[in-house]
Parts: sequence; structure tokens; C-alpha cells
Amino acid sequence: MTADQASTAAAPSDRARAGRLCTYYVLLVAETVSLIGSLVSYLAVSIAVFRQTGHATPLALVEFFAAVPVIVTGGLAGALADRFDRRTMMLLANAGFVVCSGLLLLAFVSSVFQLWQLYALSFASAVFAALQRPAFQASVAMLAPEDRRDRANALGQMTGPVARMASPAVAGVIFSAVGVVGAIALDIATFLAAIVVLLVVRIPRPAETEEGRAFAGSVWRQAFDGFRYLAARPVLLALSGYNAVVTFLTFGALVLGTPYVLARTGSETTFGLVLSVLNVGAVSGALVMSAWGGRWPRVRTVFLGFAAAGLFLIFAGVAQGAVALSAAFFGFAFLIPIVNAAMASIYQAMVAPDLQGRVFAAIGQVGGLLTPAAFLAAGPLADRVFEPARGLPGWRVVAWAVGAGHGAGIGLLFVTGGALTTLLSLVVYAAPTIRRVETPARKD
Repeated sequence: MTADQASTAAAPSDRARAGRLCTYYVLLVAETVSLIGSLVSYLAVSIAVFRQTGHATPLALVEFFAAVPVIVTGGLAGALADRFDRRTMMLLANAGFVVCSGLLLLAFVSSVFQLWQLYALSFASAVFAALQRPAFQASVAMLAPEDRRDRANALGQMTGPVARMASPAVAGVIFSAVGVVGAIALDIATFLAAIVVLLVVRIPRPAETEEGRAFAGSVWRQAFDGFRYLAARPVLLALSGYNAVVTFLTFGALVLGTPYVLARTGSETTFGLVLSVLNVGAVSGALVMSAWGGRWPRVRTVFLGFAAAGLFLIFAGVAQGAVALSAAFFGFAFLIPIVNAAMASIYQAMVAPDLQGRVFAAIGQVGGLLTPAAFLAAGPLADRVFEPARGLPGWRVVAWAVGAGHGAGIGLLFVTGGALTTLLSLVVYAAPTIRRVETPARKD
């Protein structure tokens, strides 16, 4: 029995299918609103901390403490998502968010706020986020029927870009009007709204499958089931590894987006416009994928989409003006939600529903290991290798493409990351086993 056959074994009626899909859309709206509240709170707290300390290091440490729990607790969170009711897990996570934000609010209101409190609460919030993520991801296959899953996954890709587009303006208004306390209170209100939504909706539990029974055991043993599952299926393991490496290559370049655009244009206003265009591109790509609905084979969408995204990174590396930079970032951001939606649909079609929490958690852990590595490597490479190389005699070999002014070294880093992404995508796609990865799950 395939994963899709297992998820539809009960043959729900058209009305039930429509109701489940509506539940998914309601959850997406709640998640988007909650994410806007969290970003508003984060921006307001960042402003307050920077004003208090005058240093950027505390904000970087917040990002670090928020990244660690995904790597450390992801497997356990995935096991819990498969072992217990997924709606309950999301309710517990949102309740945890309320507690963490409430404690942070209390610290600011009572004027006893200290940085260690922010680090501790950021870590705790990230633990609850790690608990929520696999539960939500594993619920998609139970709410969105297979023939609507590409559209559903594409709309899911919109939550981040929409929140990032809306939150800066909202944060500015909220912070000016009621300060950091009001921003945190807004965050708590959005979590409470998400809790109300979760109390109302229903998420079907997956039927037990033969694959799921094979991975029965204690919750601690099941925390590693995602890795065991992938290890026993070389094609899925290869897909996960490829996705992690491509994320490393692209994030390694994009993390330098702020200094790169500022160096190329010398304008904070232009940087803001380019960032806005990037988010518009991501939203546009998600909308197009939702309207298009995807086509077989999805694997072609993934690999050729990533190959094209690599070309846009190359374009960004050679671009030296605001218009060219905006076009390059728009094109890259446009493709990513399309690719991610297709990739998610492949996993959902091939993995049994009662194992998806553990498998998605394992995939997230693999990517989580390489993403911080990209953040750590990108800065030193730009500051100590690529930018200083502009002063070397041999730079003229590449100067015709990326220039020789400020930012040209980072531009070459963009070109390198983009070229490796495109080359890797085409090489991996050339493997027959990869091109046929969807064959067991196809209906036609």
C-alpha cells in the first residue's frame, strides 16, 4: 500500500474532502497571522535590544539559540507527532508560545529584562516550534487530497513571504504607538487566536500501515525512525541529501544579501526595494503554483526548478544595478515555492502518513545541520577570501563578469553558489533512479 493509498483508504466523500481542505486553509491563515505577530514581536524586541546594548551580537545569539532545538529535538518531535494526535501537539506548542511570550512581556513590563532571559525564552520557543512543525507537515496529507496537494503545498509556501512583507510595516506602527510591550502583547493575541482555531477544527488521524507497524517501539527509539526510514530507502535519502546541499549552497549566498546589495548600490532605500521584490517573487511563485496545480512528474519540477534558480543566483552575482538585482532576486524567489511545493508532495506521496512526522523531522534535521554551517561559512568566505581577492592581479580573469568594485567578491560567491546548484541539479537529475522516483506513487 502506497502512502497516498493509505491516506485515502477510507475513501472520504466529496463533502468530507472539501471540509478537510477547508480545514487546511483555515490553519494556513491562522499560521500566517501568528507568524506576522511573531515577526512583529521579534523586530520590536530587536530594536529595543539594539537600543539598549548598541551591539548586533545579542541578536545573532538569538538566532543561534532559535536554531539549535530544531537539530537537537527534531527526531523526538517527529515521533510525538506520529504517536499522538497532531492537533493536540499543535495546541501544546501554541500554549508554549503563549507562556514564553508572556514571560518575556512580564520581563519588559517589570523592567527586569536581561539578555539571558531573551536567550532562554528564544530557546524554549524554538523547542515548541520544533514540536509544532512536524505535526503540521504530517497533517497536510490527511487534509489535502492527492490531486490538490501541489496547490495546497504551494499555498503553504506563502505564509513566510506574506508575513515578511507585512511585519516590518506593522512592527513600525506598533513599536511607535505602544512600544515593545504592545508588540509582544500582539504576538500573544495571535497565538491565542491560533489556539481557538485549533480547538474548533478537526484533523483526521492516519490509519496504521504495515510500514508504520514495522517502526513500532518506544518514543525514544522512534525519535531515530526518520533516519532509519531514509537510510533504508536510498532514493529518498538521496533526495534529502540533495535538498540539504542545495539549501547550503543557496543560503550561503543569500545570507550575504544585505551587505551585497548595499555594496553594489550604496543605498539603504534600494536595499529595501530589492528585499520587497524578493518577497513579492516568493508570493507570486506560490500563487502561480497554486493556480497551475503542478504536473507530473514532480521530480522534473524540483530539479529543473533548482537548476533555473541557480542560474538566477549567477545573474544576481553579475548584476550591478538595482533593476538587474531586483530581477535576479525576483526570479530566484519565484522558483523556490514551486520547487518546495513539488518536493513536499513527493515526500507526502511516498511516505506512509503514520510515519510522516518522523520522516519530515529527520529531513528538517539534515537541513538544519547544514543551514547554520552556511551561515557560519558565508561571512568568513566573503570577508577573508572573496572580497580581498579583488585586490589580487588575477582578479581581472573574473572582473569582466562581476566587476571589481565593492561587492564584486560577494558577487563571485553568488556566481559560485549558483553554478554549483545548477550543475548539481542537472547531474543528480541525470540518474535514472531519481527521474523514476515517483513511479510507485503515480496513478496514471
